[in-house]
Amino acid sequence: MTYTIMDVAKRANVSKATVSRVLNDQGGYSEKTKRKVLEVIQELGYHPSAIARGLTNKRTHTIGVLVPNLTSSLVTEFLNGIEAVAHKLGSSVIVCHTESHGIKTMMYLQLLHEKRIDGLILAGTIFREEYYDYIQRVGIPTVLLSTYSEYPVPHVTADDHDAAYTATKYLIQKGHKKIGMISGNKEEWIAGSRLPRIEGFKDALSDHKIAFNENHIVYGGFSFDDGATGLKHLIRQVPGLTAIFTENDEIGIGVLSAAYHLGIKVPKDISVIGMDNINLCKVVTPPLTSVSLSHSEMAEKAANMMFEMIESNKVVTSYILPHEVVERQSVRTL
Repeated sequence: MTYTIMDVAKRANVSKATVSRVLNDQGGYSEKTKRKVLEVIQELGYHPSAIARGLTNKRTHTIGVLVPNLTSSLVTEFLNGIEAVAHKLGSSVIVCHTESHGIKTMMYLQLLHEKRIDGLILAGTIFREEYYDYIQRVGIPTVLLSTYSEYPVPHVTADDHDAAYTATKYLIQKGHKKIGMISGNKEEWIAGSRLPRIEGFKDALSDHKIAFNENHIVYGGFSFDDGATGLKHLIRQVPGLTAIFTENDEIGIGVLSAAYHLGIKVPKDISVIGMDNINLCKVVTPPLTSVSLSHSEMAEKAANMMFEMIESNKVVTSYILPHEVVERQSVRTL
């Protein structure tokens, strides 16, 4: 049998309004009354409707998260961090897979608004004008995660230019001068057209008086397979190549795999450094040196900022997290 709030009120000998205040922790009742109501709720197994609670306190205790790729290890780390914060604060999470597709993203934004979500996090997504216009129109508290925008929307990210500069400088300090980079698709890079990781790579080479031409960068995607393909292109394009910086760790792990099959020893023949420091870096052979961007902390920070916006109804300040090189065994000193 399904019980209603009226059944709880009748059994506890209180009004429906009192039960509602107890459920929403609004006060206006004695401790004795609160204990009685909670005992009856447990006795009847009453489960209040989330929709009904939402009508009362204008909250559904549900947030939306838009991600471009569900198979990415990085996205998994983001979702783990966001869900941990949401769970602690009594909210649930709806995850939408956009595939970086504009029409699909707009469809999900409209769907999430219809679901009356309390807040929204866009992770690793190019933030387009149409998204901004819609979010502003419907008034959903929004935080960007691992990306940023020209629009006034708070974000949590790392300084991608400086992180790429640090990775490249690390290789240079290890004695490498023939350095290549494997990057993602120019049109799909999460921060838009400025390509800060590529600029960071180029600036580090320039500042250390190391020759560069466009053959030193291979563009593709952000996957394991793109790393494998990118390695083959780079060794043809850059004679004497000794080191590779990859835009993310999945590309880097693809490089390690392809190198093994090609008989190229890492780091003896070619050194490799990745970006993001995902958990898989520790278990591949050799373990992959990577630049950590503190993604778990980044995700938790974004979630906390979003809940702060929900509670205060005010825009919060954006945040940039520090980065560091995590040394393992894929880079050698020349």
